[in-house]
Amino acid sequence: MINQKETELLETAKQATQIGGRILVEKFGTLQQNQIAFKDRGDYVTELDYRSEEAIIRHIKKHYSHHSIYAEESGKEEGEKYCQWIIDPLDGTANYVQGIPMFSISIAFVEDKEIKIGVVYDPLREEMFWAEKGKGAFLNGKRIAVSTKKEMEYGMLGTGFPWRLKPCLDAYLESFKELFLLTTGIRRMGSAALDLAYTACGRFDGFWEMKLKPYDIAAGVLLVQEAGGIVTDMRGGNEYMASGNIVGASLAMHEQIVHVTKKYLCHVE
Repeated sequence: MINQKETELLETAKQATQIGGRILVEKFGTLQQNQIAFKDRGDYVTELDYRSEEAIIRHIKKHYSHHSIYAEESGKEEGEKYCQWIIDPLDGTANYVQGIPMFSISIAFVEDKEIKIGVVYDPLREEMFWAEKGKGAFLNGKRIAVSTKKEMEYGMLGTGFPWRLKPCLDAYLESFKELFLLTTGIRRMGSAALDLAYTACGRFDGFWEMKLKPYDIAAGVLLVQEAGGIVTDMRGGNEYMASGNIVGASLAMHEQIVHVTKKYLCHVE
């Protein structure tokens, strides 16, 4: 039986990502310096982050005015306690600022602390990844699944550098070195939401990163899980949303990645 509530939530999330995507694509490559600001070193925010976020929230509020919101730029907006939208209006802002065509919009819906809907949209490639809890994960309507590889030597991993946690750089680099030597290669794309989406569809065989925020990973977490993968923290536990330290992969690859992250990174949990 179709759960009409979840279907409507999914459609709202998809439409919202497309609205944000149109705003981003229209101005991509045209930003002026006065449209860019710094939250911190290496942490950009642009006029387009705000415009995308405002348009996304406006669309969601048209349909679910009573729900609460947690968005990257505007923070938390109180509403119904058990229903929350988690929004990253531009994941990969540094790429966007530099004119690098690798960024996304990420929207998740959480009900009673459980992620029920996840959508990650790459507006330049018109690739929309989505998942509903218990219904699988999809890319532009086609069901997707995590990698079936078993041996790490054939694996391609995604990662991100710990710019929010620079004191842990040495430990991170030790994990990077070991995994790099075990695998066929590692890529740093600049959008954690896309990294998780790529893991969900098997483009990456696994992904790990440190100190991410809920809006970076919420939608991607559901994508990986619904695509048959596993998501944990660096220890192999379930504190990834709280700590921001995350490993996502197929079961076989996940075990091998966590074997490494446990050695070097679990002390930062």
